[in-house]
Amino acid sequence: MQTRTAASFVSFFKSFIRPASVLAVLTATLSAPGLAAEEWPDKVAAKYKITFNGIDIGDFRFQSSADAHSYDLAGKASLSLMLGALKWKAETASKGVLAKGDPRPAEFSFTTKENKKNRSVFMSFKNDKVADRVLKPPSSPSKNTVPLTEEHLKGVLDPLSAIMAMTRGVRSNPCEQKVAIFDGKYRFDLVLSYLRKERIKEAKPSGEPEFGYVCRVRYVPIAGHKSDSKTVRSLAQNDGIEVVLRPIPSANIFIPYQITVPVFAGWAVLKSERVDITTPVRQIALVH
Repeated sequence: MQTRTAASFVSFFKSFIRPASVLAVLTATLSAPGLAAEEWPDKVAAKYKITFNGIDIGDFRFQSSADAHSYDLAGKASLSLMLGALKWKAETASKGVLAKGDPRPAEFSFTTKENKKNRSVFMSFKNDKVADRVLKPPSSPSKNTVPLTEEHLKGVLDPLSAIMAMTRGVRSNPCEQKVAIFDGKYRFDLVLSYLRKERIKEAKPSGEPEFGYVCRVRYVPIAGHKSDSKTVRSLAQNDGIEVVLRPIPSANIFIPYQITVPVFAGWAVLKSERVDITTPVRQIALVH
């Protein structure tokens, strides 16, 4: 029973890690004071802890770099359950160009390793659409797969670039947002809506406001998934997924402080431990 429960959690988390990673890398959008609206900070590094019912099961690390014309984003996630009997690791990366401050991806990759099984996705973009994609091992759609069309591959962004575009720090309410995403296999939307504000505790005072906007996150499957997938259906029907976005006025940004996902046997939480921001004019360290 314990093995089935742990295995089921990993299965759920593998589907969740796409939107989770997407939200975790909201830190890619940091805009520093003194920069023009279309500019980005030089470097960002962030670390998040992943827990299940309060038990530490892994972490997520993120790094970004950008200049006036291009950007590079990268993230790593690691999970370990049942004293290491079940292990899962993922790496994701995106790079592209900036057009008036908006990201235009050129390449995206997502690789996973579960015990000894390796899987990967690689995509390239051209003219605002997916130009090519390679899945390893190759995946053949089943009769229950919602078919992907050419229209599904137009006007979409990879997960990292999508969040970069959606959170440029120019909104007064960071929760009222929607983004269209294609991760190489699944086409889905993330829809945010406002719930409330809540207090945030700091391990080391930063002088920034100690509250965050709590947003509900809806995962809306569009295509590429199996129509009878219980995991996708559960994720789509889950109205308890929340992300806390913390305002950082001195940097004119919101950062993701915490992501909470109710699952069948409790709560999965991805929580910020530290975020370091480097800009041409200052450095900011947030320790939670």
